[in-house]
Amino acid sequence: MSGFVSHYTNRLDAKGRVSVPASFRQALTRDGFEGLYCFPSLHQSAVDAGGHQLVSEIQKRLDGLTTLTEDHDALSTALFGASETLKIDGDGRVMLSDMIREHAEVTDQVTFVGQGFKFQIWEPERFRAHRADAMKRAMAVLSSPKPSEAGR
Repeated sequence: MSGFVSHYTNRLDAKGRVSVPASFRQALTRDGFEGLYCFPSLHQSAVDAGGHQLVSEIQKRLDGLTTLTEDHDALSTALFGASETLKIDGDGRVMLSDMIREHAEVTDQVTFVGQGFKFQIWEPERFRAHRADAMKRAMAVLSSPKPSEAGR
C-alpha cells in the first residue's frame, strides 16, 4: 500500500521533536513532498498532515468554489492560511510547532493515525476515545442500506 496506514505513538524529546513513523516518511518520499504539510483539523482536536496528495485534495475542494467569495476565502484560510510545512530532519524527526501542540493538546506523546491520503496527529488518550467513536460510526455506516438497496 502506498498511503498512510496504521497508527503509532511516539514520545517527544526534550526539544519538542518527535520521530515520524518510518512508513509515513516512506509514503511522503514516494509522494515527492519534502517535509510535512500540516493544518488544524476542521473536525477534531487533531492535526491533519501529509504531502502533495493532501494538498491536491484541498485544491480540488477549493476548485469547486467560486473564487473571491466568502466560502472560498474561509476554506482557503482554514486549509492553507492556517497551515505549516514542517521540516523532517536527517533522523526522521519533526519539531512540533506551538500551533500543533495547542490544537491537538499534545504534551509528551503523539499518536500518528493513517488515513490513506493523509494522516492525523493526536494526543494519545484523545485518539483512544476518538477511535472508539469512529468504530461505532463506521459500523453504522457499513450496516446502513446503500441508496440503491433501500428501495428493494
